[in-house]
Amino acid sequence: MCRKRRKIRKNVKLLENQTSIFGVGLRREHYQYLTEKPITDIDWFEVISENYMNTEGRPMSVLESIRKDYPIACHGVGMSLGSSDQIDPNYLKELKRLIERLEPFLISDHLAWNHLNGTRLHELIPVPYHEESLEVIANHIDYVQNELQRQIAVENISAYFNYATSTMNEGEFLSLLTQKTGCSILLDINNIYVNAKNFQFNPLDFIKTIPKKSIAQVHLAGFTDMGTYLFDTHAEPVHQEVWNLFETSLELIPENVPIMIEWDENVPEFHKLEAELNKARKIMHKGTKNETRKTTEFIP
Repeated sequence: MCRKRRKIRKNVKLLENQTSIFGVGLRREHYQYLTEKPITDIDWFEVISENYMNTEGRPMSVLESIRKDYPIACHGVGMSLGSSDQIDPNYLKELKRLIERLEPFLISDHLAWNHLNGTRLHELIPVPYHEESLEVIANHIDYVQNELQRQIAVENISAYFNYATSTMNEGEFLSLLTQKTGCSILLDINNIYVNAKNFQFNPLDFIKTIPKKSIAQVHLAGFTDMGTYLFDTHAEPVHQEVWNLFETSLELIPENVPIMIEWDENVPEFHKLEAELNKARKIMHKGTKNETRKTTEFIP
């Protein structure tokens, strides 16, 4: 049975207009380097919310030092928007405290679930894409936005199975969520490409279903080719096929949308991460000159 949906309050704070475009994920491997206050090519940092919620010590000290010099986005992996359970109110209280402390320009989590009957999983599990789950997840997003008094962005995930009960695709589902709740979209280009290869669809068609004005951030990352399928590991540089998809998608995303590189495993030295981000900067610069190279290399 669908719950009665809560309306979003009019005083919920919308996402801030972030004009510094190019960012990376803050990882502990770079703490020492960043505490030396180097001049970098980075405009902003994204942090995993759960790593800093309800905690003190060196990680928070480093983060607060970085926050003095850079804007911060908070990206969650534990909200479990797609769960049949209600959102954990204690989780939201801890997240709200972090938000008040950091004043991030963006708060995000995933279109997924990882919490059931009090047990938290360490994976992001996809949801079925149909009307009933749409209503439940819209309820959850309304609740979160009302409790945080902030608009949130919802990210498309990489998945390795589909539900037979789905009546629409993920892009259509996300589009409807933005209409119902006023949330925005964190568009992960790598996840789209991984799913397109694994499930054999055109990734550009997916991006075309997302309302351009709803896209609040873009993720780029590296996958691992497992032979029979692609695995979203964030352990390698962005593959050329993903760069191609990003480049061809520029006309479908807002001109000044914040863009970042995710690199979570086999984390390289910071200057290599900067070099990877500068590839995105170069592609964006070409796009503003209407020189974007059209390609179909990413089509499965």
